Amino acid sequence: MLRSSNPILSRKDAFTPAAPQGPQGQQYTQYNPYQQSNIQDPYAPQGYGQPGVPTQAPEGRMTIDDVITKTAVVMCLLVISAALAWVFVPVTLSMPLLILSALVGFGAVLVVSLRRRVSPPLVFVYAVIEGVFIGIISKLFENIYPGIVAQAVLGTFVAAGLTLGAYKFFNIRVTEKFKKVVIISTLAFAGFLLINFLFSIFSQSMGLRGGIVGPVSLLSIGISAVAIVLAVLNLILDFDYIEQGVAMGAPANESWRAAFGLTVTMVWLYVEILRLLSYLRR
Repeated sequence: MLRSSNPILSRKDAFTPAAPQGPQGQQYTQYNPYQQSNIQDPYAPQGYGQPGVPTQAPEGRMTIDDVITKTAVVMCLLVISAALAWVFVPVTLSMPLLILSALVGFGAVLVVSLRRRVSPPLVFVYAVIEGVFIGIISKLFENIYPGIVAQAVLGTFVAAGLTLGAYKFFNIRVTEKFKKVVIISTLAFAGFLLINFLFSIFSQSMGLRGGIVGPVSLLSIGISAVAIVLAVLNLILDFDYIEQGVAMGAPANESWRAAFGLTVTMVWLYVEILRLLSYLRR
């Protein structure tokens, strides 16, 4: 059973083969004694099973190109939404909308990941909501640290590109032990972020990670560095998971789940790089 630390790609039925595979990679088909012959099935509807008349269109299979295309579509929608939020959201509504979009975006992640079959409209809704979050938080950082957004975007795509290049050209093999370590580390870090968030609310402080401005500690820098490393490791698991899904003949609809999962990881990576760069510029 394929597993991934990405919550979007870790469903038990994600990337289930579209049809059973034979030992040589051939697809099993049900035997029809009336197929490929001149004998017509007396119990079939008129024209069913006859040459030139399709019986049922089989569902396609996921491909790497399909995943790349859908990921680009989701990312483009997210960028457009972020640009609109950057331009049109007034300063007075920045913080309320930032918190609201973060909470709703998290809820959208849970809804999509828990569905047995991914709905593209829900993926688009997530992209729009998360785009609002990215647009607002990017504008807040840019107003304080001019040029930081361009640096964070460049750093995100460079990190993702280098990770993909290392995965492909160095033929990285993802073992079960490696998966367990990344999964446990990611869950532990998520638990730490939740505790830190609650602590910052009840203590009226910025927690261990600090705010957008103010003094920064080596602990805050270390936390962001750990988060970036975990995001990169999750990208490696996701690349391996998608590659195995394609090899197993996953249904074409699962490419939306793959695109969604990659987008979630890329957003996490961008936010952490943005935060780390702000630390280094104080």
